Amino acid sequence: MKKKDSIYSAELIVDDLADGLPDAATPTLSHYDETGRPCMVDVSAKVPTRREAVATAFVELSDAVMAALPQNPKGNPLEVARFAGIQAAKQTSNLIPMCHSLALSFVDVQARIVEGGVAIEATAATVAGTGVEMEAMVAASVAALTVYDMTKALDKGIRIRDVVLLRKSGGKSGEYRREIV
Repeated sequence: MKKKDSIYSAELIVDDLADGLPDAATPTLSHYDETGRPCMVDVSAKVPTRREAVATAFVELSDAVMAALPQNPKGNPLEVARFAGIQAAKQTSNLIPMCHSLALSFVDVQARIVEGGVAIEATAATVAGTGVEMEAMVAASVAALTVYDMTKALDKGIRIRDVVLLRKSGGKSGEYRREIV
């Protein structure tokens, strides 16, 4: 597959643009071959570097659910969500077909009660030829889903929102930081 004919994904767009192919003025999507068939991107020529990504999610909870969090009969929802997010990061390539299987060197998930709900922050790191953005995003998403699972008996209207990549580092593209508005 020729890189300049590929189609860009969230996983590799930043790294591939920094590599110089294709032209940054005409980005395309990766994970497709020249015939348009979905495929895994070949990252074997990329130099392994330390890469880190941080993603966040927010679980919007009612006042009643917030008050009940400490007494949840299933256990501490925030701790269960932390463990679920860490486990999920390690399973990303099993969940998202074109993600590369990575040896993660670090995963951390923090879940804290804030006004209006639970804020989740997931960090993933590795030394590899591709980034860990998807691992961080999956960790934050599954942690949020776990909070929902642990509290849904009290309110089916719980909302999961704002699952975003907050920042990433490593690779030829270097740093990315989401602008907070």
